[in-house]
Amino acid sequence: MPVVDNAIYRGGHRVATPVSLEETFETLSEHGGFAWIGLYRPTDAELDALAAEFSLHHLAIEDARKGHQRAKLERYGDTLFVVLRPARYLDDVEQVEFGELHVFIGRDFAITIRHAESPNLAAVRRRLEASPDLLEKGPEAVLYAVLDHVVDGYVPVLAGLENDIDEIEEQLFSGDPEVTRRIYDLASEVMEFQRATRPLMDMLRALEQGFEKYSVDVELQRYLRDVLDHAIRAIERGESFRQLLQNALQVHATLVAQRQNEEMRLLSETNIAQSEEVKKISSWAAIIFAPTLIGTVYGMNFKNMPELYWEHGYALALLLMVGFGLTLYFIFKRRNWL
Repeated sequence: MPVVDNAIYRGGHRVATPVSLEETFETLSEHGGFAWIGLYRPTDAELDALAAEFSLHHLAIEDARKGHQRAKLERYGDTLFVVLRPARYLDDVEQVEFGELHVFIGRDFAITIRHAESPNLAAVRRRLEASPDLLEKGPEAVLYAVLDHVVDGYVPVLAGLENDIDEIEEQLFSGDPEVTRRIYDLASEVMEFQRATRPLMDMLRALEQGFEKYSVDVELQRYLRDVLDHAIRAIERGESFRQLLQNALQVHATLVAQRQNEEMRLLSETNIAQSEEVKKISSWAAIIFAPTLIGTVYGMNFKNMPELYWEHGYALALLLMVGFGLTLYFIFKRRNWL
């Protein structure tokens, strides 16, 4: 159902709960106060009805219709259009889920449009209804409460991201091959978190600059400055997480390079050892080959081999074999092949 909650407030109290937008418009026109209309993925017809009743700018309505907007604050005359990117940490999958919330604030209305399951604006409404003095301050109080709720929602997200970073630091030195992918995934979430939170500083300061011009209640001014302080802390922690992940990526690259260098060193040592063994084997093969060659030549028993009939031929052949073998042995020994 697109209309999640719909109420008219006067003097800080709910005085009517219309069942349709048309009844809301009529009640507001007849009895005054301000309307807080909460919608979830409204239809084009509902957005058109809101635009016609409250004179909402067509560009803001187009943004609300399409969704997928960056966090921003825009003023169209007396109407504020605020886009927020709430977030929540999903423990079961260890991921951050980002939502999108549009808020229209006018003289006598506050319209909140959710494009995701979070945040839980019912809790915000209950909080304000339990504080009539705050709710009495009008639609600006709704804007403050929504901003405060969204910024406070970043705290558990930061805690979840910090826990993930701690786990990555442990993985770095364990040699887990999946750590690179996890660093990149977490860095992507941190960047998305920064895109959601960084604009808040300029948005809240822009509101602060309009305090006097739009006669914002002094108490609300204090509350909004407190939200700004919380937002700055969230932004700074997000920036520190980005730096930590960059450092983790550099450390991981260094560790990978070290492991590769160690593997190359071991491979080189193995190749050197194998080369030494090949030298020894080749040396002995050469030493053995020389006598074998002599023995093979005279073992052919051709008739026209005068050496076969020499009286000292046998001794000469043996002497040649031993001589060749010893000569090669000393040559290889001098070259440290043996």
